[in-house]
Amino acid sequence: MISMNDLHTGRKIEIDGDIFIVTNFKHTNPGKGQAFVKVKIKNLKTGQVLEKTFKGGDSIKLPDFEDKEMQYLYKDESGYHFMDTSNYEQTFLTEEQLGDNGKFLQENSNVKVLLHNDEVIDIQLPMHVVLEVTETEPGFKGDTTGAASKPATLETGAVIQVPLFVNQGEKVKVDTRTGEYIERAKT
Repeated sequence: MISMNDLHTGRKIEIDGDIFIVTNFKHTNPGKGQAFVKVKIKNLKTGQVLEKTFKGGDSIKLPDFEDKEMQYLYKDESGYHFMDTSNYEQTFLTEEQLGDNGKFLQENSNVKVLLHNDEVIDIQLPMHVVLEVTETEPGFKGDTTGAASKPATLETGAVIQVPLFVNQGEKVKVDTRTGEYIERAKT
């Protein structure tokens, strides 16, 4: 059990047997009355987003998880295939189960898989990945400011906005939490 002060973005909590992740929170301490936290939480199984308010004395249950290190092997028409690095057992996940995480998966990369009651509920990618730009409009000489951007397709099929000076064939660093361009990858 945790208190409302321990809530933050990314924290996983359990409510009525379902696992939620905190996507947004705001601590409020009014002049009169009790402090409270308003949170937006997303059900990891159904994707449903709820708003909930926790007061100062509320206890919030943490779910029992099992973290497993798994290696992403490949994707086929049926979905994504992972291998448990400790016992080499393979696990299959659908595109629906992965959600937006599938956009930044690279073959042979390691991820943390969260299991609850032997069921996969979430995967955690590294915060940043380096991916090659496979398709984008050509850059222009002198475009070194980061103010303007253009769409670029990455090797995984994800489309992100990149500065005008980024060209096809270059590698870029991407924030997997937001899907935003960070910088050109240093080679």
